[in-house]
Amino acid sequence: MSKLLNPNQPYTFTKIFDLKIAADELANEFGYTLTRKRLNLPQYQSELESLEALKSRIERVLPYVDLASETSRREVLISQVVLDLVYYTKSQLKIEYAIKVTEQLQGYLDYLIRSQTEVLVIEAKREDLDYGFSQLVAEMIALDQWDRTPAQPTILGAVTTGKIWEFGLLHRDVKHIDQGLDTYRVPDDLEPLMRILVKALLP
Repeated sequence: MSKLLNPNQPYTFTKIFDLKIAADELANEFGYTLTRKRLNLPQYQSELESLEALKSRIERVLPYVDLASETSRREVLISQVVLDLVYYTKSQLKIEYAIKVTEQLQGYLDYLIRSQTEVLVIEAKREDLDYGFSQLVAEMIALDQWDRTPAQPTILGAVTTGKIWEFGLLHRDVKHIDQGLDTYRVPDDLEPLMRILVKALLP
């Protein structure tokens, strides 16, 4: 089978997004499989005391903010969710974090969030979540092969425009990725979204 990526050429995560490769084909390129399914991700069950304040803060500013650019969505929507997530889980946050595993698995992770036992990666996109998910696939595979990833059985990743979030789950022992069919909208689905993110980082 012909290779989608030139083995003699380096690639970054952003370059992989630009190539517009389907997520399942990209997974196969690196020796992984992919299926699309409802994930039914576990949710944190205890109180999230700042949740209503976060939702109210986002809803108050939305009428006044132009969200046409990726930067504006990251500043106004995504960063609000991520900062509260860090507060709840006391995790380390790395923004635009450089990682290099191989010449074909390298680049910057928009958000890498790391607790004592888990890592979570979030990829921000202005639009085109389909190929954004392909980029997320490359990033999750890179984390799977990275020697600094904790010995967790799965790696959760999210791709988001700020308003819409979608999840992927990499099962490390079988090299398989589940692409979630569910979408979460901000601010309407903020509570289940935040509960999934918090649960992913806590033991």
